[in-house]
Amino acid sequence: MGVRKKTKSQTIKRRSAAKRSAKSAGCASKLQAPAPAPNELIWQVVAMIPQGKVATYGQLAALIGFPSHARLVGRTLRNLPADSKLPWFRVVNAGMRISLTGGGEARQKRLLEAEGITFIGKRIAKAHRWEAGLE
Repeated sequence: MGVRKKTKSQTIKRRSAAKRSAKSAGCASKLQAPAPAPNELIWQVVAMIPQGKVATYGQLAALIGFPSHARLVGRTLRNLPADSKLPWFRVVNAGMRISLTGGGEARQKRLLEAEGITFIGKRIAKAHRWEAGLE
């Protein structure tokens, strides 16, 4: 039994079909919207925190699908423009305390108290913790 050689026209048809399927696969991937960057997800979730409530850095990281990346949330919020309208001050550490230093803590506390958030010593009362999806 011999090996049958393919004719030139059969080879061309096979290549054309492969190109068409590759092009159609490329078109399908172009129709899908790219996933938002982690910083955009963080901004979206911070914007959802209601007035009078706070969330922790770790809580936000888990909500965007990056558990154990609380520092990413902190870095993202630290790099916000000074004129940002995002309520960054509603994000606190896991101990329900303000993490900022160097004068920033006084500003954050002032902004939180203006929204009716109460402090017990240096901690925020647990009643003010935001539970996403429950409100």
